[in-house]
Amino acid sequence: MQQEWQCRTVSHFPAVWSRAHRVGMMVFCLWLGCAIADDAPVPALSETITGGEFEYVIQPGDFLIKISARYGVDPVVLARENGIDYHGYVYPGQRLRITNRHIVPERLSDGILINLPQRMLFLFRGGELRASYPVGLGRPTWRTPAGDFTVRTLELNKEWIVPKSIQEEMRREGKIVNTSVPPGPDNPLGKYWIGLSRLGYGIHSTIAPVSIYQFQSHGCIRLHPDDIGAMFAEVRIGMPVRIIYQNTLLARLPDGRIFLEVHPDAYNAGTDPLAEVQAQGIGEHIDEQQARAMIAARDGLAQEITRPADK
Repeated sequence: MQQEWQCRTVSHFPAVWSRAHRVGMMVFCLWLGCAIADDAPVPALSETITGGEFEYVIQPGDFLIKISARYGVDPVVLARENGIDYHGYVYPGQRLRITNRHIVPERLSDGILINLPQRMLFLFRGGELRASYPVGLGRPTWRTPAGDFTVRTLELNKEWIVPKSIQEEMRREGKIVNTSVPPGPDNPLGKYWIGLSRLGYGIHSTIAPVSIYQFQSHGCIRLHPDDIGAMFAEVRIGMPVRIIYQNTLLARLPDGRIFLEVHPDAYNAGTDPLAEVQAQGIGEHIDEQQARAMIAARDGLAQEITRPADK
């Protein structure tokens, strides 16, 4: 939640861009056919997908963005997949088909993994995926930083000490400038606070659940109150927290099926999804046309791209 740290951490993005750009230039002539430079980072193929497809019955007070936030799917995609008007109304009793499959980027032995473009948090215990949740993250002008951290504090009903940078924002916007907010219904931290090893940053519940699966915070990681309530007992002091920036994800499941998931480059890191897919060297196993369509759409859901046997 402190802008000063965010500004220092942005400097690693140009290096990511330059590597992806070099890879893209090398493979421009062919689809999945050219050698990749030795220094190009190639994210490992995942073996795990979380989420699925299910039917949801709309409840009183529901609207698309609220449902999207709860289940980790873009509201525009949700509307399109159900053949409804994104700007229209939904009504109690209406049934929606929700698909919220996401690729787990990597496996930790124990800890929390957050992938920024994916807006997903993955909790691991004993080398196994224990839970996955959609999260709200820092806006593009106030980014959640990537890196390796640890859990430093676990607190209930924490008082929010407003950082000076946020006080200044309140002042610029003509709002009442608060220096602190006590526990209660107006405290944006909600009930649960998981403090990270950088002062001012943490994972917390929120009094604005519709902000989940959005980039709206001042850098902290927001979880739905029910989700962090379930997760809080699983977290311990000293637990590793890894925050990564990977907007292109590939998985090869044990049965051989291949899935692709592509997200918008929310923080303008200059990533190249095409180059990252090409770098895996699995061109003969995937449906090129479908992969290209998914890269163009960047819908943020894992979909199968296994090449049909007759192609």
